Amino acid sequence: MNTAIGITVTIQNTKTPVVEPIIKPFDLQIVKAPKTVKYNDINLNEWREYGHVKTDTLWEFPTRLREGGHSNEYHGNFIPQIAQQLYERFTKKNDIVLDLFFGSGTSGIEAINMGRRCIGVELKQEQVDFVEQKFTPEQRVTDVRTICADSTSEDAKEKIQAAIDILGKEEGKDKAQFLILHPPYDDIIKFSDKKEDLSNCASTQEFYEMFGRVAKNGYDMLEKGRFAALIIGDKYANSQHIPLGFGCMAKMNELGFITKAIIIKDMQGNERAKGKTANLWRYRALAGGFYIFKHEYVMIFQKV
Repeated sequence: MNTAIGITVTIQNTKTPVVEPIIKPFDLQIVKAPKTVKYNDINLNEWREYGHVKTDTLWEFPTRLREGGHSNEYHGNFIPQIAQQLYERFTKKNDIVLDLFFGSGTSGIEAINMGRRCIGVELKQEQVDFVEQKFTPEQRVTDVRTICADSTSEDAKEKIQAAIDILGKEEGKDKAQFLILHPPYDDIIKFSDKKEDLSNCASTQEFYEMFGRVAKNGYDMLEKGRFAALIIGDKYANSQHIPLGFGCMAKMNELGFITKAIIIKDMQGNERAKGKTANLWRYRALAGGFYIFKHEYVMIFQKV
C-alpha cells in the first residue's frame, strides 16, 4: 500500500492460532466394597490398618484399662482389653453378647463403648443392683439387660430368650452372636454363700459338672457358626497343679463346640496388688516345688 509520504506498508493476513485443549485421562480411583466375614466388621481389603487387633496367642497388657466407665472394685473381673479384642474379632455392630458370669459388668460396659448389646446373668441380686447403676435408664432398655438367675437353670434360659427377643427384635435376631464365660476359678475365691455358686462346689469334679450346665445354656442360646470365649485360670491344691482351663475346655467340646485357639494372657500388672504376700508365695513355691501362676487362658470356641 502506497502512502502520501512514500512509505510502503505490507499487511499480511494472519489468523490467531487455535489452541486445542490437551485432554489428559484422569486417574480412576476404584473404591472396593468392604470385604468382611460373617462374624465381624474388619475390612480385609484394609487389613494392614488393624495393627491393634491381636492375632497371636500371647496377650500382654501392661496395665488394666480404667477409662470408658471401667473400674476395679470387683475382685475377679477380667480386664476390659480382653473384651475389646474379642468384640472386634468376633462381633459386628449391634450384635448381642451373652455373658453368663456378669460380675461387675465389664462385658456390658465395653459392649456399649463399641456399639454392641449385652445380656448379663448374675447370681446375686445385690450385685445386679450394683452393676445396673453403671448404665443409664435408656441403656438398660436398649443396650444392656441384666438378669438375676442361676446360669445353670432353665429359668435363666427363659429369661435370656426373653431379653434376646427384646434386644434383637429390630434386626430379627433370635439368638446371641457371642458368648462369654468367665467362671470362678473353682474355689480359689468365694463369691457368695449360695449353693448355686460355682465357687462353693464340694469338689473340682462338681465344679466341672456345674460349669458344663452353664455352658450348655450358653450353647443353646448362641447362634450357629458364632463364637464363644472362655476366660479362666488354673489352680494349685493338695500339692498339685489342677488344670481347670483344660477341664472346662473338655466340657465345651462335649457340648459340640470346636476349639479355635488357646491364648495365654499374662496377668502381671493386671492383678490387684499383692503387697507382702508376693514374697510369701515365692517362699511357698521354693519350698513346695511349684511355680507361681502368672497367666490365665482365653480359649476361643465356635458353635458348628
